[in-house]
Amino acid sequence: MDYVKLGLLGIVTLVAAVAANFAQDPAYQLHALLIMVISFGMFIWVLRQTDEPVQADGSASLYADGVIRAGVIATAFWGVAGFLVGTFIAFQLAFPQLNFDWGQPFTNFGRLRPLHTSAVIFAFGGNALIATSFYVVQRTSAARLWGGNTAWFVFWGYQLFIVLAATGYLLGATQSKEYAEPEWYVDIWLTVVWLAYLAVFLGTIFHRRERHIYVANWFFLAFIITVAMLHVVNNLSVPVSIWGSKSVQVFSGVQDAMTQWWYGHNAVGFFLTAGFLGMMYYFVPKQAGRPVYSYKLSIIHFWALIFLYIWAGPHHLHYTALPDWASTLGMVFSIILWMPSWGGMINGLMTLQGAWDKLRTDPILRMFVLSLGFYGMSTFEGPMMSIRAVNSLSHYTDWTIGHVHSGALGWNGMITFACIYFLTPKLWGRKAMYSMSAVNWHFWLATLGIVLYAASMWVTGIMEGLMWREVDDQGFLVNSFADTVSAKFPMYVVRGLGGVLFLGGALVMCWNMWMTIRGAQPASVSVPNATPAE
Repeated sequence: MDYVKLGLLGIVTLVAAVAANFAQDPAYQLHALLIMVISFGMFIWVLRQTDEPVQADGSASLYADGVIRAGVIATAFWGVAGFLVGTFIAFQLAFPQLNFDWGQPFTNFGRLRPLHTSAVIFAFGGNALIATSFYVVQRTSAARLWGGNTAWFVFWGYQLFIVLAATGYLLGATQSKEYAEPEWYVDIWLTVVWLAYLAVFLGTIFHRRERHIYVANWFFLAFIITVAMLHVVNNLSVPVSIWGSKSVQVFSGVQDAMTQWWYGHNAVGFFLTAGFLGMMYYFVPKQAGRPVYSYKLSIIHFWALIFLYIWAGPHHLHYTALPDWASTLGMVFSIILWMPSWGGMINGLMTLQGAWDKLRTDPILRMFVLSLGFYGMSTFEGPMMSIRAVNSLSHYTDWTIGHVHSGALGWNGMITFACIYFLTPKLWGRKAMYSMSAVNWHFWLATLGIVLYAASMWVTGIMEGLMWREVDDQGFLVNSFADTVSAKFPMYVVRGLGGVLFLGGALVMCWNMWMTIRGAQPASVSVPNATPAE
C-alpha cells in the first residue's frame, strides 16, 4: 500500500472540501466539489489496491500501452462530444431560436462556442497528441515510458482539466479572452499536469536504447515545451480571492491583444501543427510501408518551422492599435513560413513514392494523404490572408472561419482519425479494424462534410467582405450589417449540414472501434482477382 499517495489524496480531499465550503461563486464551488469527489474516490481505490497491476495476458511488456489505450478511447469520446457541440452551434447561427432560454444561458452560443473550441482542440486534439506521443517515443526509443505511473497522472490529470474547463465555460467562469481561457486555478492545474507530461517524455528520451532521436520526437518535444511557455505567459493573472474563480489580468489593452495572438497563433503553430507533424512523420511511413522521403528535409523542416512560427502572431492585428511595424513583422514571417510548411507537406506526400497504388485499397492511407493535402492548402491560405491588402477583405468575416476549419477538420481531424485506425488494432491485439468498409464510409462522410463546411464559409466570407466595403456614389455604405447576416443564411445551413456529415463519420468510427476492441471477427470482404493491364 502506498501511504504517500494516501496522504496526498487525503490532503487534496480536505482542501477541496474547505474550498467548497468557502466558495464565493457557483463555478468555484462546483469545481471544488468535483475535485473532492474524484480525490476521495482515488483514495478508496488506492486503499483497496493490494497487488501490482498485471497485464491482461499475464505477460510483461516492454511498452506501457495501457495509458495509450485509454488515450485513444478518450480521443474518440471527446471528439464526438466536440463535433456535436460544434454542429449544434452552427445551426444556432442559422436558426437563433435554438438559443434556448432555460432561465440561465447555459446552452446559448456565447457559452457553447468556447466549449466547442476547447473540446475539439484541447480535449480531442490534446488526447490524440498525448496518446500518439507516448506511443511514438517508446517505439522509436526502445524504452518504456519513464516515471512509472506518472503517465497515468498525466492522462487522468488532463481529463480533470477538460472537465473543469468545460463546466467553467457553461457556468461563465472564464478570463473573457479571445479563447475564453478557464480561470486561474484550472490554469495552475494544467501547468502541473503539463510539466509532468514533459518529464515523462524527456525522461523516456534520456533513457532510450536507440542512439538516434527520431525526428517525430523533435516535433513532439517542441510542441510540449512551447505550449507550456505560451500557456503560462498568456494566462498570467492575479486571483481576486483564493475562494473564488474571478481574477485580474496582468496584461491589458493592446499589450493583452498582442499577448493573446502570440499565444493564439502559436497554439495553432505548435499544438495543431508541430505536434501533429510528429504524428505525420511516424505514422505515414508506417502505414505506407516506406521510409521518410528525405530525412534531411525533415530536419530542415523542423528548424525552419520552429524558428519562424513564433513570430507570426501579429498578423491577426492588422488595422488595430498595434503598431504597423509589429503587424508587418508578423505578415513577413507568415509569408516566409509558407516554404517550410510546404517542405513538410511534400516530404509526407513523397514518402508514398512507390506506394501510391495502396490508395485504391487502403482508406487509412487515403486519410493520411488527404490530411497532408489540407495541411498544404491551409499553410498556403494562411500566409496569403496575412497580407495586409487581402486581410482588409477577409478580417472579421467567415472566410477566416472557413480557413480555420479546413485546417482543423482536414489536417488535424483526418490525421487523428487515421492514427486511431492505425493504433486500435495494434493496441488491442487485432489483425485489422473490424470493418474496412466502415473506414471508407468514414473517409467519404468526413471529406464531404469538410468540403461543404469550408466551401460555404469561403463563399459567404468573401461575399460578406465585399458587402461591407460596398459604397454608393455619395460614399455611403450600401449594405447594413443586418443585410449581410440575412444574405449568409443559406451558407450557414450548408455549414451545419457539413458538420452533420463530419459528426456522422466520427460516430461510424466509434462503432468500428467498439467492434474491433471487443474482438468481433472482421467482416469478410471479397476481393476480385486483379487483371494485369495489357
